[in-house]
Amino acid sequence: MIRLPKSLNAWGTAAFKDVFSQEVAQLDAAELPLQQGLARSSHVTERPFQAMLISASEGAGLLRVKAGIFYTGIIAGCSCADDPTPIDELNEYCVVQFDIDSATAAATVTLLAE
Repeated sequence: MIRLPKSLNAWGTAAFKDVFSQEVAQLDAAELPLQQGLARSSHVTERPFQAMLISASEGAGLLRVKAGIFYTGIIAGCSCADDPTPIDELNEYCVVQFDIDSATAAATVTLLAE
């Protein structure tokens, strides 16, 4: 389960944008729908990703945050010894929505079609 307590505590302050981006960047990539968001490659790399705040609003007991995620992927080959395909990393981007519970800081993440 994803929890974003630092972001919840920073809500309404000038530091929210930076706190949210840093807290999301510390999440395990497997907790985010990055694989489903691939557009140019077939497998998410293990390299660090970055989050960019797009918008945030509060209502109905939750904090709703829309963010862009910058990450990298590769086109996986057959891994044969004579496979001439180079393993190049490709830049990827997807937009996700975090719904953060105002009481517990528990968050759900949804991939948006943007």
